[in-house]
Amino acid sequence: MAPTAMPRIARRALPAVLALVASALACAPPARAGGAPEGDVTAVLFEWKYDSVAKECRETLGPAGYGRVQVSPPQEHIQGPQWWTSYQPVGYRIAGRLGDRAAFTSMVGACHSAGVKVDTDVVINHMAAGSGTGTGGSAYTKYDYPGLYQRQDMDDCTTVVTDYRDRRNVQDCELVGLADLDTGEERVRDRIASYLDDLLSLGVDGFRVDAAKHIPAGDLAAIKARTSRPDALWKQETIFGAGEAVQPDEYLGTGHVQEFRYARDLKRVFLGERLAYLKNYGEGWGYLPGDRAAVFVDNHDTERGGDTLSHKDGAAYTLANVFMLAWPYGSPDIHSGYEFTDRDAGPPNGGAVNACWQDGWKCQHKWPEIKSMVAFRTAVRGTPVKDWWDNGYQAIAFSRGDKGYVAINHETFALSRTFQTSLPGGDYCDVQSGRRVTVDGAGRFTASLAAGTALALHAGARVCG
Repeated sequence: MAPTAMPRIARRALPAVLALVASALACAPPARAGGAPEGDVTAVLFEWKYDSVAKECRETLGPAGYGRVQVSPPQEHIQGPQWWTSYQPVGYRIAGRLGDRAAFTSMVGACHSAGVKVDTDVVINHMAAGSGTGTGGSAYTKYDYPGLYQRQDMDDCTTVVTDYRDRRNVQDCELVGLADLDTGEERVRDRIASYLDDLLSLGVDGFRVDAAKHIPAGDLAAIKARTSRPDALWKQETIFGAGEAVQPDEYLGTGHVQEFRYARDLKRVFLGERLAYLKNYGEGWGYLPGDRAAVFVDNHDTERGGDTLSHKDGAAYTLANVFMLAWPYGSPDIHSGYEFTDRDAGPPNGGAVNACWQDGWKCQHKWPEIKSMVAFRTAVRGTPVKDWWDNGYQAIAFSRGDKGYVAINHETFALSRTFQTSLPGGDYCDVQSGRRVTVDGAGRFTASLAAGTALALHAGARVCG
């Protein structure tokens, strides 16, 4: 199958695509040397096989400056082609669709060699429903997972979670009918901690805790304290719901918390409101503290549910990712998934990624507009927003201290103006287009941005080509 076109936000200017791609690649940062500062951007390679992740760490993530990669759950699960089979564990052996223990261990080593830390999605709230044989050959029935858990290890409530205003219903009953682990029991806590310790022993650096909202925060704290590395990153899935009994801020004492309001509001702003409203985005909008928030434009659930932007939203989606990477709130996740028409569809080729932009793999982490902003974020780390400008509608621009400057044009027409920055004078490479931009001694430059495009300058990209 011939590769599809590399995704671009300047879809209205298709003849210029190849020239822009070549220029952007010329501006790409070199591979990081040992000891280079760690980036806080995570590439979430959803349902990628572990050997494909290893290759991507070496060829893309490390050279681009991604600090972390998040992989799908490394545990034995029920059989089936659907993506969600990965989230119905049968046991804790690494024996799933995406690779065995050897492939997983090799992947961790390859990513570390490329300067990329490895986080894993972990499913510790529940076990699989039904009965059968898992992907690693283990027989199971609901409430009985030989050698691991039996009925006494489950919560007493066996009804489905239906009332999010009732804490007990949310945290003691069964999420979509899956066997709910009693994480208040010492035996269960010990077994989960042993599983996490096994992953840590293989070099894993952190965890994204699936369905954390359905586990009491105190139980998660007790499990984390039992591990050999309580300081490892914890990123907890706790979806905000107005008026619900369980709220995300309850989990701030355990680790990072995924801020779903951030992604939902970005969709509303980019599709129906004004970018000018983003001037105080983050804590100014009532979100979680920025140093504990994990943010994203979309993830595997929200792109299927439609409550956030997705790759189907074209320039709005790409510009939202550019904004997220330029804006100093939270730790960003870049979702990288695949095309689907059936929302249950599992990964193409069983998770083997032979090449980006083939076989349905979208590889958003590799889109030039997004990838170039990873180095931008590292270059401007710790700097404040300055020189905010907007046109009252869909065009915004701002400095990050004296280290970077971004302009985003979400209008339907070109934007031409002189921008005021805090950058030192001199030549810079616009990492969005690959073109040279000259800033004068007063921090000003003049540029024209086509509709649906952005411009980004930073101290780490002074020369193009």
